[in-house]
Amino acid sequence: MTLTHTASDALESFPALLERNARLYAAKPAYREKEFGIWQSWTWSETAKEIESLALGLINMGIAEGDYIAIIGRNRPYLYWSMVAAQAVGAIPVPLYQDANAEEMSYVLDHCGARFVIAGDQEQVDKVIDIQDDLHQFEHMIYLDPKGMRKYDHTRLHEYSHVQEQGHAASDELTPELHRRTAKLNYDSTCVMLYTSGTTGKPKGVVLSNRNMIETAKNSSEFDHLKAGDEVLAYLPMAWVGDFIFSIGQAYWTGFCVNCPESPETMMTDLREIGPSYYFAPPRIFETQLTQTMIRMEDAGPTKKKIFDHFMAHARKVGPAILDGKSVGAMDRVKYALGEFMVYGPLKNMLGFGRVRVGYTAGEAIGPEIFDFYRSLGINLKQLYGQTEASVFITQQPDGEVRSDTVGVPSPGVEVRIAENGEVFYRSPGTFVEYYKNAESTADTKDPEGWVATGDAGFFEPSTGHLRIIDRAKDVGQMADGSLFAPKYVENKLKFFPNILEAVVFGAGKDRCTAFINIDLTAVGNWAERNNIAYASYQELAGHPQVLETIQSHVEEVNRSVAQDEMLSGCQIHRFLVLHKELDADDGELTRTRKVRRKIIAEKFADLVGALYDGSPSIYTETEVTYEDGRKGKIRATLEIRDAEVAPVATQRVAAE
Repeated sequence: MTLTHTASDALESFPALLERNARLYAAKPAYREKEFGIWQSWTWSETAKEIESLALGLINMGIAEGDYIAIIGRNRPYLYWSMVAAQAVGAIPVPLYQDANAEEMSYVLDHCGARFVIAGDQEQVDKVIDIQDDLHQFEHMIYLDPKGMRKYDHTRLHEYSHVQEQGHAASDELTPELHRRTAKLNYDSTCVMLYTSGTTGKPKGVVLSNRNMIETAKNSSEFDHLKAGDEVLAYLPMAWVGDFIFSIGQAYWTGFCVNCPESPETMMTDLREIGPSYYFAPPRIFETQLTQTMIRMEDAGPTKKKIFDHFMAHARKVGPAILDGKSVGAMDRVKYALGEFMVYGPLKNMLGFGRVRVGYTAGEAIGPEIFDFYRSLGINLKQLYGQTEASVFITQQPDGEVRSDTVGVPSPGVEVRIAENGEVFYRSPGTFVEYYKNAESTADTKDPEGWVATGDAGFFEPSTGHLRIIDRAKDVGQMADGSLFAPKYVENKLKFFPNILEAVVFGAGKDRCTAFINIDLTAVGNWAERNNIAYASYQELAGHPQVLETIQSHVEEVNRSVAQDEMLSGCQIHRFLVLHKELDADDGELTRTRKVRRKIIAEKFADLVGALYDGSPSIYTETEVTYEDGRKGKIRATLEIRDAEVAPVATQRVAAE
C-alpha cells in the first residue's frame, strides 16, 4: 500500500512516516486496544490499510484540502487513525476534550469552522446534535460506536466502518486523488490544531506544522533513546498536546506501539497488563497512585506495614543514588536489593511500572516528596517543561541529572533565555506557527525572531545549567512586606499528603498567606470507614472536626518545611478552610487538564477569601454547581476557618543563636 511517493523520501509528514513504518515494521504491532476484556492488535501494515480506507472515504464524502475535522472521544486507535487520515487528504485534525461541555464544544467547533466531526460514541454525537444549529459550517458527522444509534436520523450521520467500506470500494477512482494530496504535504503543511486549556480565558487554537511535530518528535526520541520496541499507554486526553506528541509524534517517528485502555475505569488494570517501557503522566496521576498505595498500606497488617515503612525509609535514603549509578555502600546496596525483592518490585508491578525505562511528568509542578518517592523505588521518573506552543518539549532532564527542584536543560534544538523580569523565553523547531484567527495574541506571544514568551518565571542554576521554574509569572508576586509570593510551591507540598487533593494559596499583596483546601474523598473516606465515622456527602466529611484537625496538622507541617526556604519562607499559611465542594472543570474552576484557574476561583469565592483575611471564625456561603447531566443547582454550607501555627524562619533562628 502506498499513500505517497515524494513526501515519504523526506519524511516531512505523518502519512510519509506511516508509509515508511508499514514498510520497515510491517508485522510489528503499531496499536493495541482492549475491548470486551481482550487485547486486539494492529500491525503497522494493517494500520496503513485502515488509514488509507478512511482517507479514501473522507474524499468520497467531499472533504476538501484545508477543511477542519473535529475529533471527539476517548483514546482509541480508530480516532488516532482519523487524525492521520485527515492529514493524508490535506485536512486539519482538531481533537476536542471528550468531557467538554456544550458551551466549550460549541466555541471550538465554531471557532475552527469544522465542516466534519468524527465522534467516538453516542454521548459525543448527542453533544454535537444539541449544538449543531449554532454551527453554520457543520455538515456531517462520522461516529465510531454504533451502539444506540439505530433510530437516529442518518441524513448527516455516517458510521465509521461504512465510510471506510465506501472508500475502499471507490479506491480505483479515488486513489490518484489521495496520492496527489499526500504528495503535496511538506514540513510547512499544518499538522494539527490544538486548543490551549484556557487557564486565563477562552482557549486559543494553536496551529502546529509538520516541521514542529516531526522535528520535536525526532529530537526528543533521540534524547531518551526511544526505539521501535518500546510500549506506551495512551490514556490522556487526545486534545492535549502531550498525548499527540507521544501517541502520534514519537510513535510514528520511532515505530513503537501505542496501547489504548478499555475505559478510564480500567486504566490502572490495563496499565499493569501492558507494563509500558515509556510512560508519561501529569502530577495528579502520580499523586492519585501514591494516595491509593498509602490507603492500602493503612489497611495492611502491622507486620506488612512495618516492613513497608522500614524498606521505604531505606529507599528514600539510597534509591535515587542507585538509580543514577552513583556510589553506594555495599551493605546499603544489599539491603536495597532485599527491599526490591520484598517491597519495591511488587509495588512497581502493582502500579504498572515494572518495565518503565523512561518516565516523565509535566503539565504542573510535581511535589518534591511525590517525585522522590517514585525515584526511590528505582523508577526512572524525570521532569520536562513544555507548552502546547512548543510542541511540548522546552527542557528535559538527562539521565543521571534528575532532581525534583529543576526541569532540566534545554531540549535538543531548543534555545532558552531568561528576561530581566525573570520570564522564560524559548525558540525551537517546535515553535508554533500562529494562534488561529488571533494575530494579536500571536504577536504578543511570539516575536519576529521566533522567541516565545512562556508566561512562567524561572532562572538557570549557574552551577548546573538546569532551569528552575518558580511559578506562573502572573502568579508570582510579592507579599505586603516585599517577600516573594509563589503559591504553587506551597500547594505542591500540601498535595503530597494523601488526604489533600487540591490546594489554592492566596497572599499576593497581603501581609500573610491563606489557603483553600480540597480533601481527597477516596483517602479521607477510607479513613472514615476504618474509624466507623458515618457521612452522607463530601460536604459533610469535609467539615468533620477530626478531618479539620488532620488537615491543620498537614498545613502546619508544610509551614515548618516552607520556613526552611529562605527565599519563600514568607509563604507560610496563616489561615485556611476546607472547601465544601471539589473544584471542578464543569464549574469553570479547573481547566480540562486539571489546572487551577486561580483568578476565577478568587472571584467566585470572593466571600470566602474575604473571611480568611478579616478574622472570621466561620462563614456561610452558597455556591452554584453543575451536575453531570448539565443541570445547575446550589449547595449551601457554613465553613469553619482555622488558624495554623507558623514556624520560625530558618535565618531568624540562626540570628537568634
